[in-house]
Amino acid sequence: MTGGALPGPGSFVGHGGIRLAADTWGESSSPPLVLLHGGGQTRRAWGRTGPRLAALGWQVVAPDLRGHGDSAWSADGDYALDLFAEDVRAIVAGLDGRPVLIGASLGGLASLLAAGEAPPAAVRALVLVDVAHRPDPRGFRRIVAFMRGHPDGFADAREAAAAVSAHLPHRPRPSDPEGIRANLRPHGERWVWHWDPRMPDSFEGRMDPPGMAERLLDAACAADVPILLVRGGVSDVVREDVAEQFCVRVPRARRVDVAGAGHMVAGDRNEHFLDAIVPFLQTIE
Repeated sequence: MTGGALPGPGSFVGHGGIRLAADTWGESSSPPLVLLHGGGQTRRAWGRTGPRLAALGWQVVAPDLRGHGDSAWSADGDYALDLFAEDVRAIVAGLDGRPVLIGASLGGLASLLAAGEAPPAAVRALVLVDVAHRPDPRGFRRIVAFMRGHPDGFADAREAAAAVSAHLPHRPRPSDPEGIRANLRPHGERWVWHWDPRMPDSFEGRMDPPGMAERLLDAACAADVPILLVRGGVSDVVREDVAEQFCVRVPRARRVDVAGAGHMVAGDRNEHFLDAIVPFLQTIE
C-alpha cells in the first residue's frame, strides 16, 4: 500500500483479549510507527498524519484505543491508565520490529508507561504530543467537561460539529460538518460520540493523583530511548514550565513547540506538527 492510498484495515488483540481496530498505511517491510490518539478521540485524528508519514517510508499503524471508535469496550467499564499501557505493549508485541510510538495526551501517557515500566515494550523512540508528567488542572477539567457534555447526543453531524467548534474556538470551523460523522455512532434517533460513556468517570481521577508525576518521570528515564515532547504553543494542558521541567529531568528528552496549536496539536496545525516531528524521526532512521 502506498503512502497516498486510503488506510487499510487492521486489528490487534489487546490486554485481556480485547479487540482493537486500526488503520494502516505504508509497506509492511517498512519500519513500524504507531500513532496513539488522545482520550475521547479516535484513530481518525491521524487521518492526515498517517499517509504523510507512510510516504516518508514508515509502516504506520493507528489503532482505536479501548473504549474508543471501533475498538471494543472494557466489559467492566474500567479504563485505568495501566490498561491502556498494557494494550500498547500488546500492539508493540504484534508488530514486526521495534516501532516508534507517537502518542497524544492519553496515548502519550500509555506509551510512557508501556516503554518505561516492566515489562518494557521494545520501542525505538517516543514522541509525546502535548503531554508530560503533570497536566494543568484547568485544561484537564475542560476536556472532561466536554466529554461529559451532551449526554443525550446530537440531532445530526452539524450540531456535533458546532459543539466541537465551541470547545476549540481557536480552530477554523470545518467547511463540511459531515466529516465529523466518523466520530459519532447512532443511538436511537440521535448521534452520540464514538466512545464508551462510562469512560469520563475513569478520567476524572486521573488529573494528578499522588505519585503519578514521579512515576511518569521515572518511566521516561527508564525507557532510555530518544523522546520528543511536542507542545502546543497555546496549550492549556501542558504549561511551558512543566514541559521544561520534563526535559530537564529526562536526559534523552527534547522539546519543540508548535505555534498556534492547542492541546490537539496534529488536528490544529497538522503541517506544522509534521515539520516538528520529521527531523526527529530522521535521526531515528
